[in-house]
Order: sequence, then structure tokens, then C-alpha cells
Amino acid sequence: MSIHVGTAPDSWGVWFSNDQRQTPWRRFLDEVKQAGYDSIELGPYGYLPTDTERLAGELAERSLKLAGGTLSGDFDAPDCWQAMRDRTAGVCDILAALGARYVVLLDGGYFDANGVAVSSRELDDSGWARTRDNLHRIGEYTASRGIASVFHPHADTTIQYEPQIERLLELTDPALINLCLDVGHHAYAGGDAVRFFGEHHARVTYLHLKDVDAGIARRAREADWPFGRAVNAGGFVDLGDGCVDIVGINRVAERVGYEGWGIVEQDMFPAPFEKPLPIARRNREFLRANGIG
Repeated sequence: MSIHVGTAPDSWGVWFSNDQRQTPWRRFLDEVKQAGYDSIELGPYGYLPTDTERLAGELAERSLKLAGGTLSGDFDAPDCWQAMRDRTAGVCDILAALGARYVVLLDGGYFDANGVAVSSRELDDSGWARTRDNLHRIGEYTASRGIASVFHPHADTTIQYEPQIERLLELTDPALINLCLDVGHHAYAGGDAVRFFGEHHARVTYLHLKDVDAGIARRAREADWPFGRAVNAGGFVDLGDGCVDIVGINRVAERVGYEGWGIVEQDMFPAPFEKPLPIARRNREFLRANGIG
């Protein structure tokens, strides 16, 4: 059993479908190959071409495979499924056509672009119920397309701390929703990713691999920084340079028989175009040196 390594546009400073400060998508694909990866995630819907034949050709030209895609939404909103239906179908069209079998679900954050809190930080009982129902609705649809939905606990959202994630797991049907454990975001929120993975491995069917500066993460929690401020302060670092025990994550994967993706990310935005490639190379070499992927 093993972790199959890929990477994602996040590691190239891509947070949006279209932003002139982001690495152009062709350069991203070229540099993924140069960095030594053979698989990617889609990133924000619309960043890479959405025409399946065109995207398939671009990937084939570089001998790249598609691991999965991502979808963002406000999962506690009453109209969540209506708002996401067309986008979900579009992402699934690409994934199904290119043989990818996972979609990562990202909840909306409670800070706006200016760092002002614009929504509640805690779900009440009705909010939890709406979140469960919307995730199940999305999971039912993606399953009908042969694609597994995995929920990504994320910084600055209502489901990021270990008790919140455990409640989500209790509420949701594992036939419809499982977990994308982002070990970096887990540590950023003060959690122990190795222990959590070991305890909840049956529900962890997808991994994001990244590392975190413990001191910056601690200051961010204590001072209530928006996530973007922590990123710009250098909160996410090369694999092996932070507080996440990536080798320990791999030991758990081997012990529990995990056979799935480990998508390497290093959160940065915005980033000079020349910054991501050396980082991506170093992260890939770290994994190789430790027998991962």
C-alpha cells in the first residue's frame, strides 16, 4: 500500500479561476512536469481548460494524469445545491472524461477579502443539519457519476478544528462523504495530523500534503489572523521544514493500508512566477528521499 503523489495549482499560487497575479496555466503544466510530478488536481474550476478534449490533449502532451478536482460552496446555505449544481456537473464532466475519481469539497470562509468576518464562526444545530444535507446531496450526485466526494476541513471555516471534523464524520454517511485530510491545515488549526489520521483512517480517503511553520500558525491562532495574512507571512513552508511529520503520515498510511492520493501543496498567493518551481522540486525530492510516492 502507498501514497500516490501528485500536485495542485495551489503550489503555484493559484487560488482563483482567473487572476493576472497567478501563474498562467500552460506554465503551471510545464513546470509540474519539470518538477517531477506526473499527476495534478484541477484547481479552481476554469483555471485549466474546461473543454475535456483540449485538457486531455494538454495533459497527454506532458504525460500528466488527473487525480481529482475541487468545488467550493457555502454548505450551510439553504440554496447551496441550487447554487452549485451546474458547477458540480461541469467539474464531474471533466473528471469522468479524464478518469479522475475524486472531488474535494471546500467550504466558504468566514473572512472576506479584506479580512473582515462576514459570517458566523460556529454552526448551530440547524447549520450542521443543512451542511450534512447539502454534502449528502452533492455526494449522491458525484457518486452517480462515479466520483467520490471528500470534504476538506480548511482554515477560516466552520469545520477546521478536530472536534468539528469529528462531528462532521459522525453526521455524514461514509457511502457519500469522506475526508480529504490536509495535514497542513490540520496542523495550522492546532491539530495532530498523524494521530488524527491513525484514529480516523477509515474515513480518510484522500490526502493533501503540506507543511507549516508552527510559530506563525500559533501567532495566527492567538491574534486571529485571516488565513491570507498567515500565508503571506510564510506560514506554509517546504516539506520537512515545519511541524508536520510527513514521514509519520506515511508510516500511518503503510500501517493502515492506505492506497490513495497525496496531493502536494504549498499555500502561497500571490507569488512571483519564478518562485513555485524550485519549491515544487524541493518538495518532490523530499518525498523521494523518504520513500514516499
